[in-house]
Amino acid sequence: MRWLVEPGFFSSPQVHSALAAGGVAALVSAVVGVFVVLRGQSFAGHALTEASATGGSGAVLAGADPLLGFVGGAVAGAAAMDAAGSRNLRGRDLGTGVVLGASIGLASLFLYLTTTTSATTGVTQTVLFGSIFVTGRSTLPLVVGLGALAMAVVALAYRPLLLSTVHPDLAAAAGARTRLVGLALMVALALAVGLSSLAVGAVLSTALLVGPAAAALRVARRMRSALLAAAGLGVGATWGGVLLAYDSADWGSSREPLPVSFFVVALVVLAYAICSVRSGRLGRRHGGGEAARPPA
Repeated sequence: MRWLVEPGFFSSPQVHSALAAGGVAALVSAVVGVFVVLRGQSFAGHALTEASATGGSGAVLAGADPLLGFVGGAVAGAAAMDAAGSRNLRGRDLGTGVVLGASIGLASLFLYLTTTTSATTGVTQTVLFGSIFVTGRSTLPLVVGLGALAMAVVALAYRPLLLSTVHPDLAAAAGARTRLVGLALMVALALAVGLSSLAVGAVLSTALLVGPAAAALRVARRMRSALLAAAGLGVGATWGGVLLAYDSADWGSSREPLPVSFFVVALVVLAYAICSVRSGRLGRRHGGGEAARPPA
């Protein structure tokens, strides 16, 4: 195993915390991401990553916990998008675009103020590209609690959420409270984005949210299979990224590890490419173009 795992990996407290925090973030992001991809809300997820960056940079500037800032910024962004948008697609896109632009501007301001008015170093790296290896054990209960809250929201709204996702017209005809269901998904999405920002940074958290879900939906034919596959791909890519980043410290003379976020995103892209190839083969075998969308 020496060629695969460098000595000290399994005994390192930093690695243990990184695996735990990253695993929770990846699991929540994958489950929420399946609904986000099926509902065509990837742009909303991207906008919330910028809102998360605003919250994280603001928290660092105020001397608060960045995780609280990430989650708080994403939740505030979700609320603003819900208030600014409307029920038609164009209105939602306009509201999302407004939140996206405002978040980028505020995040750049907060990062500028932090780097010019304090001696804090590495703030931009932490906010934009993650700091999973410096996640302390004291932060893990908060990570687990927020992750459990997001999963509970999805579980409680699962049936109407699934119906409104796969058959929106049927859900409306059946009297489902689609507005409330959509709001519940936005809350879960905000929590997922906040957690993934801690793992891979606000800029790259979209990859952890959309990538595993999109890959799973390429090959899965059932909704539950898609959820399980996305969770496995997301957690696997995150844990693999932690391992490769740890090992990379011995790859050169600088003894400095490469960013975890780079490896996580690279593994997510690789997984999507493999699933896309497999989907094409399955489609040709069954006389179709792609694997079927998971039914209700």
